[in-house]
Amino acid sequence: MTWQTLAFLIVGGGAFYLCGKKFALLYKLLKAQTGKPPKFSDFGRRIQTAIVNVLGQKAVLQDPAIGIAHTAIFWGFLIITIGTLEQFCMTIYEGASFEFIGQTLYSAMIWSQDFFTAFVLFGVLYAGYRRFFKKPKHLGQSSDANKILAFTGGLMVSIFFMNAFHVLSAHPWFTDDYFISKHLAEAFAGMGFSEDVNHGLYTFFKWVHMCLVLGFAVYIPGSKHLHIVAAGPNTFLRKLDREKGMTPINFEDETVTQYGIANTKQMSWKDTLDLYSCTECGRCQSLCPAWNTEKPLSPKNLIIDIKKNLYKNKDAILAGQDDKLTHVIDEHVTEDVIWSCTSCRACEIACPVFIEHTDKIYNIRRNLVMMESKFPAEVQPVFKNMETNGTPWAFSQSERANWAEGLNVKTMAEVGDASAVDVLLWVGCAGAYDDRNKSVIKSFVSLLNKAGVKFATLGTEETCTGDAARRIGNEYLFQTLAKTNVDTLNRYQVKRIVTACPHCFNTLKNEYGPMGGNYEVVHHSQFIAKLIQEGKLKPSKALDATVTFHDSCYLGRWNNVYEQPRSVIESIPSVKMVEMKQHHDKGMCCGAGGGRMWMEEHIGRRVNVTRTEQALETNAGIIATACPFCVTMITDGVKTKEAVDHVQVKDISELLDQAT
Repeated sequence: MTWQTLAFLIVGGGAFYLCGKKFALLYKLLKAQTGKPPKFSDFGRRIQTAIVNVLGQKAVLQDPAIGIAHTAIFWGFLIITIGTLEQFCMTIYEGASFEFIGQTLYSAMIWSQDFFTAFVLFGVLYAGYRRFFKKPKHLGQSSDANKILAFTGGLMVSIFFMNAFHVLSAHPWFTDDYFISKHLAEAFAGMGFSEDVNHGLYTFFKWVHMCLVLGFAVYIPGSKHLHIVAAGPNTFLRKLDREKGMTPINFEDETVTQYGIANTKQMSWKDTLDLYSCTECGRCQSLCPAWNTEKPLSPKNLIIDIKKNLYKNKDAILAGQDDKLTHVIDEHVTEDVIWSCTSCRACEIACPVFIEHTDKIYNIRRNLVMMESKFPAEVQPVFKNMETNGTPWAFSQSERANWAEGLNVKTMAEVGDASAVDVLLWVGCAGAYDDRNKSVIKSFVSLLNKAGVKFATLGTEETCTGDAARRIGNEYLFQTLAKTNVDTLNRYQVKRIVTACPHCFNTLKNEYGPMGGNYEVVHHSQFIAKLIQEGKLKPSKALDATVTFHDSCYLGRWNNVYEQPRSVIESIPSVKMVEMKQHHDKGMCCGAGGGRMWMEEHIGRRVNVTRTEQALETNAGIIATACPFCVTMITDGVKTKEAVDHVQVKDISELLDQAT
């Protein structure tokens, strides 16, 4: 046994032992979680998404510059690891070279090693330049990231030096295949070292390289670089479809005594895998409307801080000492952090490793509301109104159909059942009670009549879908409202629903299924676009105006409906469309989602005013949207910016009704 073999068995064995011990702890923590695990299916699509996003780095490349650098480092490590494995094998047993694969393949392997070493080094240099000189705000300063860059850069430099002195050792026939390292070797050749000295330097740098690799292996489980192990499985287990409903609570299960998350042990193992997967890249933070208006919520920091809480409680979790677990709300994850979220989902769509931030916020809110009765004071009357009036506003249920007076709008009670109409029009609370949004519903009704669509409403039998109650954390109230609506809809055998409210649209479409409410639900933008396509609506009146469109979060990021509302606007003669700097998936929230419609903003700048400022930068005369909450928030923003005299806020149905 050579000294190198003995040294590697001691050093390498120790490193692999420590690495394995750390990963075993992480696995035990993950398995100890008591939260209900998600259900997974569609193995084929999961394999596909893993290939596309892990090997193909698709999600990472959404930010092209750093995405290319990351892809270089990722693929470089995959290729270079083959050479590292050969070094390990040859150190244990000198004859374990991979030359047995043949000269052609071995030459290709050597060439690719040299190429990808340079590829990775360029990626590291760009990442360092970005971190230390460009300094994007969302990236932040991280000593962990600095160490990883130093580790990675050191690995690549050690490989080049190792290869250069390997060449100078006049070793084998593959010398010319080190097509980059050989130039470094030529520079060292002038020093006149003997072959023994060159071989000694080769051995030295080989050990530098191997020790860095082994040190990296020990460092990874406790660092943000844990994502290189966790991100692949997390991508495979991701929510495959854009549409996503909240997970219901079974209140009839008497064994369930905890609603929501009070401590990190109550998360699901998938939640924990999310924590392990975070790369701390800050893409989520860069688009977060709360963070960008000086609120305390940063989606990145939320994940990091929950992970810190998990690690702080690891001994109690593994020992089953639940009485010693600390609350998930702590000095980092404060209640202000949790209540700042607008549930816009920009964080999740931006995340390159598919972390689901909103689920964690929702579950923390559920615990605060249902277990601890802690929530913003202004939410109390909202809950009371929903319970007594079936609407967040203080209006009577008997007034719900007053908006339709004089419009000859039929109700389901009048037509009998859904077979008598083409579609049920779900009015929603804003359309029924809010004066500004009543005009939106009236315009949509006008379009339905012009297109010859047979429709009816539930009239006073409609009640709030419960969206706000659920997202604030009152799951019980949501289910009470939802079951009432499902019973009514099913009694009339409703199959198809259209609504002008993205929040109602999302709830009816994605969240009523578990309670027996399975319907085809379309948003009015989709419905109108199809009517235009079929020639049933023909816009003919010109609108000589510049229009910018504000994307509703629950229409776009929650349900991937982006093009239909734009196509409706573009169908109007003479209209000029302009986009804001932030649009589609990167569009900024109006600030009303996640129940924030009924909460005051006490910290930082107002989200709706900030979004309005972005719209005003386009110099458009009309800010169009397709959501009653957005209409309200942007209208308030226009008033705040004193732009009412030259800027209008319109729903797309109002614009089209004027043009048809």
